[in-house]
Amino acid sequence: LLALKALEREYTGKVKCCFIDPPYNTGSAFTHYDDGLEHSIWLSLMRDRLEIIRRLLAEDGSLWITIDDNEAHYLKVLCDEVFGRDNFIANAIWEKRTSRENRRVFSFNHDHLLIYGKSKSVFAGIRNPLDLSEEVLSRYKNPDNDPRGPWQSVSANAQAGHGTPSQFYKLRLPSGREIDPPKGRCWLYTKERMHEEIQAGNIWFGKTGDNAPRVKMFLAEKAKKGLTPETIWPATEVGTNDAAKKGLLQLLPKSSVFDNPKPEELLQRAVHIASNPGDLVLDSFAGSGTTGAVAHKMGRRWIMIELGEHCHTHIIPRLKKVIDGDDPGGITEAVGWKGGGGFRYYRLAPLLLERDRWGNWVVNRAYNAAMLAEALCKLEGFTYAPSETLWWQHGHSTERDFIWVTTQNLSAEQLQVLANEVGEGRSLLVLCSAFRGLGAEAAAERWPNLMLKKIPRVVLARCEWGRDDYSLNVQNLPMAAPKEAPRSTKPEQRSLFDGDTT
Repeated sequence: LLALKALEREYTGKVKCCFIDPPYNTGSAFTHYDDGLEHSIWLSLMRDRLEIIRRLLAEDGSLWITIDDNEAHYLKVLCDEVFGRDNFIANAIWEKRTSRENRRVFSFNHDHLLIYGKSKSVFAGIRNPLDLSEEVLSRYKNPDNDPRGPWQSVSANAQAGHGTPSQFYKLRLPSGREIDPPKGRCWLYTKERMHEEIQAGNIWFGKTGDNAPRVKMFLAEKAKKGLTPETIWPATEVGTNDAAKKGLLQLLPKSSVFDNPKPEELLQRAVHIASNPGDLVLDSFAGSGTTGAVAHKMGRRWIMIELGEHCHTHIIPRLKKVIDGDDPGGITEAVGWKGGGGFRYYRLAPLLLERDRWGNWVVNRAYNAAMLAEALCKLEGFTYAPSETLWWQHGHSTERDFIWVTTQNLSAEQLQVLANEVGEGRSLLVLCSAFRGLGAEAAAERWPNLMLKKIPRVVLARCEWGRDDYSLNVQNLPMAAPKEAPRSTKPEQRSLFDGDTT
């Protein structure tokens, strides 16, 4: 969560596609994610993340969440609250396994993929269609050698209830035979329009010219429009957990394997629909790094966040192979990936402030002068760019607005020297431990080109305190208690976000 919060200042409104695969809260004791929290706590932890993600999304951005039946419907209501019900786009059903699970009452072969837009109406205007599949392409032929290329035909009649009197008439076929529209149907076009379409070569009567008319739909036009995404995603198109697990084991044979990694084909479809090359893709539950690997191969920029040690055991080794062109699996062949690019790896910095022996907030001793200046530039919205010639310029927000950071306790004499150095026509934000001799209002009146702030107060105003654990796999919170036997056969009405206990 802290890493997500750290992205806000620079990336608010810039993320085009956010794909997350959070712990499903099933109590199955995942190796890499402890789940099984009491579900209202799980939802509360998810809310914190969803609210930040929404702020990070661009106006045409979208959020994609994989989840199973255990929390899917509660999570949808939560997303409705955070994003607004009007911005719910779809609940795609992904066939995550093709084998039957005989040990259960029902074999659970699917997961949900909840899809929300920052603005559904804006997303609708940029949503990419799917490419034509091999199965769709196989339907297009060219039996009459039409110069416009392959085509397939659709019926040239429509429901009679939607027709007008001008759509009911006898149609003369090329063979000379006359026919009426089928019972309960009318012709798709009026008699005049039908004649125009026949003359244009857009109507097919079969090789002998004696069949009922059909409208020719050309592949060239269909390819431009693509296919509208459907809400059923079969394993044959986007892969399964098992296939993803085998692929990850081949790629990283010395690493432990995730129980339910997502196949690259699944991510490819989501990223394709939601973004274009060069767009920014975010995953705040990076897991084994599938989102970053897919986004990289597809020419997107990406940010992944991961709390666990598998950042080093899985994600970094995997991405190095992607960059080196040593990852032959997943979507590599489909997108023609040969390797290239790079990535940067960051750790969250330690807390900027700590309490001294008297309980006062002071700058953390882990920060040297440069680290402190860079951190405070970020907090205040300045670009960290220390000047090589002017000692008082640590960064800038415009060409004439600068920032200087010092742990000194500044006197009025020092501030006067500083004001003279800055001069007229420029302004300087001074962040210091303290200043003495006069108050902030008097200082602003005396030195209008300086703005004075105390470092502890600045940080305390910008940061969140009083929480020592921001992880979703919180181990110091109560786990879901086992259900007790019901005391009554009469069902009770409970709050939607109540716990599972009775």
